[in-house]
Amino acid sequence: MPRLQQEKALHRIVVKLGTNVIMRPDGKVALGLLCGLVEQIAALRAQGIEVLVVSSGAVGLGMERLGLLERPTVVAQVQACAAIGQSRLMALYDAAFDRLGCPIAQVLLTEDDFRDPTRHTNLRATLDALLTMGVIPIVNENDTVSTIELDRPTESRQRERIFGDNDKLSALLVKHIGADLLVLLSDVDGLYDRNPTEPGATVLGSVDVIDERILGLADGRNGRGRGGMISKLESARIVLHAGKQVIIANGRTPQVLERIVAGEPIGTHFAPVQERAAR
Repeated sequence: MPRLQQEKALHRIVVKLGTNVIMRPDGKVALGLLCGLVEQIAALRAQGIEVLVVSSGAVGLGMERLGLLERPTVVAQVQACAAIGQSRLMALYDAAFDRLGCPIAQVLLTEDDFRDPTRHTNLRATLDALLTMGVIPIVNENDTVSTIELDRPTESRQRERIFGDNDKLSALLVKHIGADLLVLLSDVDGLYDRNPTEPGATVLGSVDVIDERILGLADGRNGRGRGGMISKLESARIVLHAGKQVIIANGRTPQVLERIVAGEPIGTHFAPVQERAAR
């Protein structure tokens, strides 16, 4: 059975680019890799597939501009890094996509954009309009004004968290804008059957159910990003229960997006609940 279920052609996908895809280990921008992914997204758009990009990297770019080697611990300083880095991030995307004749738009979101019915309706209408006009939305969490994911512990009961990182944000976008597929790109090849550093560790080609055993395979955070595999699995579960597909893959894999859309077995594929029931 093909890894990517395509009973109908893909119409709209969400691609999430993690910080460890945007940034090199030395804290500099992975410019060649980023431009390669931009070319793939432009190619998908030329095929008639609508693509929304959820991009991390603003804080990392701000840190790089300020010459910081470690992420600040003071929330206001992290927000300042986000404010500095977000403009740099958009400048990179604008220059890369403009070379290919693709217009882009910046969309910064907070939890209230999903909580408030009016704001949610307006968000959906705006994104639909952008995609209809052939524009590629570049979405990020508005860290400059939203601090819940920066300074509030996960176990806090003061307010139920809708999302605290861009993995969850991308999952909610898939659910609320009617996308067919979520692709989570990081610096790992997928979900491993054990700690990737252990001998013999292999990538799981597909996952049927995200249960406690699967969650137990997640190995904590990864590099500069706020997420990690556990966040990706929780996000995948949101998407699966919405009846959509998820693929976790390595953003450094050559032509990764075009190969995924073509149905090649890359990364770890998560099938929607109703597809499993049908099978």
